[in-house]
Amino acid sequence: MEQIVECVPNFSEGRDTSVIKEITDSIESVSGIRLLDVDPGANTNRTVVTFVGSAEAVAEAAFAAAKRASEVIDMRQHQGEHPRMGATDVVPFVPVAGVTMEDCVEIARTVGERIGKELAIPVYLYEHATSRPERRNLSRVRAGEYEGLEEKLKDPEWKPDFGPAEFNPRSGAMAVGAREFLVAYNINLNTTDRRYANDIGYALRERGRWKRSGNTDPFYYKGKIVNFPEDGTYPCGPCDFVAGSFEELAAHYRDIHGGDLAARYASLDIDPDNPTGPVFTNGQFKNVKAIGWVIDEYNRAQISINLTNYMVSPPHEVLESAREEARKRGIVITGSEIVGVIPYEAMRRAAVYYRKKMVKSTGIPVPDLMETAIQSMGLRDVAPFDPEEKVLAMPKIEGPLALLQTYDFVDEVSRDTPAPGGGSVAALAGSLGAALASMVANLSTGKGKFDDHYEQLCDLAQRAQTVKDSLIRGVDEDTQAFDSVLAAMRRPQDTEEERAERATAMQEGYKAATRVPLGTVEQCKAALELCLEMANIADPQMISDVGTGALMAYAGAQAAAYNVRINLPHIEEEEFVKETKESLDTLLSDSARLAKDVADEVDKALKD
Repeated sequence: MEQIVECVPNFSEGRDTSVIKEITDSIESVSGIRLLDVDPGANTNRTVVTFVGSAEAVAEAAFAAAKRASEVIDMRQHQGEHPRMGATDVVPFVPVAGVTMEDCVEIARTVGERIGKELAIPVYLYEHATSRPERRNLSRVRAGEYEGLEEKLKDPEWKPDFGPAEFNPRSGAMAVGAREFLVAYNINLNTTDRRYANDIGYALRERGRWKRSGNTDPFYYKGKIVNFPEDGTYPCGPCDFVAGSFEELAAHYRDIHGGDLAARYASLDIDPDNPTGPVFTNGQFKNVKAIGWVIDEYNRAQISINLTNYMVSPPHEVLESAREEARKRGIVITGSEIVGVIPYEAMRRAAVYYRKKMVKSTGIPVPDLMETAIQSMGLRDVAPFDPEEKVLAMPKIEGPLALLQTYDFVDEVSRDTPAPGGGSVAALAGSLGAALASMVANLSTGKGKFDDHYEQLCDLAQRAQTVKDSLIRGVDEDTQAFDSVLAAMRRPQDTEEERAERATAMQEGYKAATRVPLGTVEQCKAALELCLEMANIADPQMISDVGTGALMAYAGAQAAAYNVRINLPHIEEEEFVKETKESLDTLLSDSARLAKDVADEVDKALKD
């Protein structure tokens, strides 16, 4: 899987476009970086920048941006409405694909240490990267802002994680951390009455609504607001229980409501040692913030939502609850909108959810999954939605051979060039075998006699799509591997050193040209396993397609094996040759057995 990390730094400049461009130019100067969005705000005097890339590229770009911001922004001149404490105010790293939260924590700490050491800027770690629990919440780290920073740094409790514990009047300080992907998500209503949007937002968001005494109708603002009493007692928001201490309330909250009260208080920016203000009831979803407003451009009310952990509260689940809340109020949800980008996994989960509601197969090609999610969530309600631009880490097939039309590919194979050759054709044959297994599984779902096999068919079709895509990539990978052998052959060999380097390169090239077709044999075997599983439950009217798929997959396995064997005599490393032969023999033996078992099932069904 492609490795993608998102970084969303906030800079304390939102008015001078030339300064903003200098910062974004420093980001784009790093190879492998894709700049997704630049969002300046004049009133806040703040710009939010979003970019993605590999872990190494993102780390380098984040440092480059912080360095440039320290050179072009002077905090002594800064005024704005948004809380801030530094020229580069906050730098979060977000896992998108192929990386974990732990990876992003490591990136945050490495970049934070480099900024502190090389730029002499105080750095505080926050969220998942925090070194101290009380610094996890960004608002607490930033409390006092730039104006209070000089005094704050004198307090030993606020010694920065990296950099000097000294006031940097020009650059201030910054927070560097790791957090989950934030999905900015809007839900649209068929009304211009903001109260409905607010009311539904209160029902959805984690913080919920203010608790009111005597209010039995949750749809209206009735009753007196319940505040944290001054006598030190602790009322529970979700019910009428009142505790005498935070510990007692925490135990009640855990036992009755099944939650962590300390974490909830932290998410609401409430100090458990000194609670003040209104008591809030629980909303339906954790890690969800929501508010209602009216968008004049669209002439409708809208629920503006931040999903701070889409793995806990996915957008499609929030949308379905909003639809139910709207129905209770006589309101209709007309659609929804993704602001910025959204991870592929969030869209895939949505597509699977709606496909299952339709009792349709979930093992369909990626473009079809995306279209299901887009239509089901109404993501084109107010603006275009192009998944190529809006969906991060969406699986793609990008090889030049794989993207050729069928006739063009066949023509390319037929030319007087050594590649594409048998290895690429073998991978294509195997992919067609997996595709046929998926097709029969997809055609079987939703038919009454296969109801008992619905989950199995969905799982089989999904696995078949994965195998199919892997083999399609193998079409180009095989040619690329062979090209590495040709490149090694063309290396100069005028000196002893050049001849040695050429020999080493050729050995590595032949190993690569062996590993790729060996992987094709393995994936073709996986396609055969899928065909056999499908043959055992397929409708007799579709059994011929399963049999054809197995024949294609077995042909792919045998053809790819030829490519493995033809390269082995060129490899001098005996252990590599020995292990490869053993693996190949096992894979071919298993593939032959699977192909025969499928053929037996097909012949039996056709004779009957």
